[in-house]
Amino acid sequence: MRNIHLFIGAGILALGLTCGAYAQTTAGQDMKDAGHETKDAVKDTGRGIKKGTVKTGRAIKHGTKKGVNKASGATAHGSEKLEQKTQ
Repeated sequence: MRNIHLFIGAGILALGLTCGAYAQTTAGQDMKDAGHETKDAVKDTGRGIKKGTVKTGRAIKHGTKKGVNKASGATAHGSEKLEQKTQ
């Protein structure tokens, strides 16, 4: 019976020491995890900004081309009208 109590006491003592060491490594690991999560969040934000910038740039390019083509068509139409008046 005495051996059982000694075994249980040693187990509780070992568990206490392990939990104390675990708490110290957990705090350090929590700091590392927080750093990794912050890094990943910044990467995700950067990807989102890049996607939005590319999409906006393409829309501007498309709008500019559309405007130039419309203006050139109007110029051609105007020159045709002028040509018809002079004839």
